[in-house]
Amino acid sequence: MKTRDIIDLILLAALWGASFLFMRVSVAEFGAVPMMTIRVVLAALVLLPIVFIKQKQRLISTNLSSLFLVGLLNSALPFSLIAYSTLYVTAGFASVLNAATPIFASTIAFIWFGQRLSRLAALGLAVGLSGVVLLVWDKIGFAADNLTLAIIAGVSGTLCYGIAANYSKTKLASMDPLSITAGSLFTASLLMIPFAIYWWPQQVPSTTAWINVSILAIACTAFAQLLFFRLIARTGATNATVVTFLIPVFGLVWGYLFLNETAPASTLVAGLIILAGTGLSTGIVKGKLTAKKAAD
Repeated sequence: MKTRDIIDLILLAALWGASFLFMRVSVAEFGAVPMMTIRVVLAALVLLPIVFIKQKQRLISTNLSSLFLVGLLNSALPFSLIAYSTLYVTAGFASVLNAATPIFASTIAFIWFGQRLSRLAALGLAVGLSGVVLLVWDKIGFAADNLTLAIIAGVSGTLCYGIAANYSKTKLASMDPLSITAGSLFTASLLMIPFAIYWWPQQVPSTTAWINVSILAIACTAFAQLLFFRLIARTGATNATVVTFLIPVFGLVWGYLFLNETAPASTLVAGLIILAGTGLSTGIVKGKLTAKKAAD
């Protein structure tokens, strides 16, 4: 991965790490589907005017069927499923489930496209996932009922991400990140609005909850999705989804900065393990080792 891609990866992890906090504190007021519908609708409204300014709307219309599938698998379903899971499991546990995305992406790439992982990349995925488990091991807790269903929902959401990453890389390779992002969010909005109306909360959500979902939509969705699809286009589906290893790290950072949460030594060690796994799985470490050998 190039320096620009590494910067995108870290920024994307920071934004998506914050999204779990926003969901956890506000999803109970909206409900999973209504909150995620607001998220995708606002994000689409931010991006679609840019599409028209850049005159890329034809790309969306000609790839509408593929964008409907990406909208379903990369936004509508996983957003709702993971938001639902945060009603019953902690944000830390939800991020562990989300960290399975690269495993699903690489497995699907192997089964669907016959792509193979190098031994170093496979080791990196294993190391990264073990670091995520260590990171939240002493923080896992459950809210109450429906635990099994919540875990199934979270795992299903990560599976959707893995499928969407591979599908968009294959079927939408000719589209730019802006068109893919805006188009998939637009189609996801169309799919979700009827369900949001049906499940709309009887009690009006608080102003704070509306602010949270607005930030979630604009920063953690519209801008973050652009970064994600650009990473897929530049580095491949498996490398792009490795960002999920870094998300729990940033979740802890934001908790420390804004909620006065402390980070014990075990958390710092786990963070280093996650970074090491990310480096191995994306080829960063391999590239540096190769460069050093060449210099010698």
